[in-house]
Amino acid sequence: MNISDLACKVIAGDRRALARAVTLVESSRADHRELAAELLEKLRGSGRESLRIGLSGTPGVGKSTFIESFGMMLTGQGLRVAVLAVDPSSARSGGSILGDKTRMERLARDPNAFIRPSPSQTQLGGVARRSREAVALCEAAGFDVVLVETVGVGQSETMVAEMTDLFVLLLAPAGGDELQGVKRGIMEMADLILVNKADGALLDTATRTRADYSGALRLLRKRPQDPEGFPQAMSVSAVAETGLAEAWQAMTTLADWRRTEGHFAAIRAAQARFWFREEVRQGLLAQLDAPEMQARMAALGAAVARGDVAPATAARDMLAVLRKG
Repeated sequence: MNISDLACKVIAGDRRALARAVTLVESSRADHRELAAELLEKLRGSGRESLRIGLSGTPGVGKSTFIESFGMMLTGQGLRVAVLAVDPSSARSGGSILGDKTRMERLARDPNAFIRPSPSQTQLGGVARRSREAVALCEAAGFDVVLVETVGVGQSETMVAEMTDLFVLLLAPAGGDELQGVKRGIMEMADLILVNKADGALLDTATRTRADYSGALRLLRKRPQDPEGFPQAMSVSAVAETGLAEAWQAMTTLADWRRTEGHFAAIRAAQARFWFREEVRQGLLAQLDAPEMQARMAALGAAVARGDVAPATAARDMLAVLRKG
């Protein structure tokens, strides 16, 4: 594989080349990881900057419908939009349905849009292991907006906030005790809360839900990276396509303010440090996959199961072996 040629095609906006590049960075093969690192290094100086938006929400809230309507609105304004959708994988088979292109049929046909579904595999945090690298590829390919859709809301979903400029939480009205259903951890990460399905019979309920969240957000401690009025809650309808323009205006207002105040670059620098530490951590964990380490783990595990050694002592011995290696 000619990495220089692939890098040139990605920068030129070749969609097939971008798809091949994402496949390369998602591969776990050792030789592919070397090529992926080389590719990312070549693209690092492209000088392009997308607005990276993370999107999470409860199952059934209409994330795919929202992304399609929102994406179509953006491409209608002449913007190029990339969607990186993460689907949950089976714990038994490791497989995923990866049906986002089917659910976003209109957007998938738009020449100014690129949709890439990826399996979450065993990765926690609502995103795939290499989602951040896929975002960097889309940025280098010249997309103006990169939307990262997570598996579904939960306490671990906040990982997407470590790879995006804005974190949007999508909620549905009439979902029971909403303020208990979504915990404080993810609330504190959200830059914008959008109450979807604000149409028809649910319009009044959506308005009340938005008011509830607006009140809850005022109780949270103000973050230094937020101007007055943020984070905020808004109501939208992906089906009726109402409130989308206002939501986009709020996103650009927040992003522009952060750029002017220096928070935008500072957040990205902090994210880069986070992912450096994450790569080191994952590299250390990968050492456990070596055959000799697997054998040692099996032997210590058997000793723990028999009651011959305490789990903490066995773990200490295993870490000592890793340090020597």
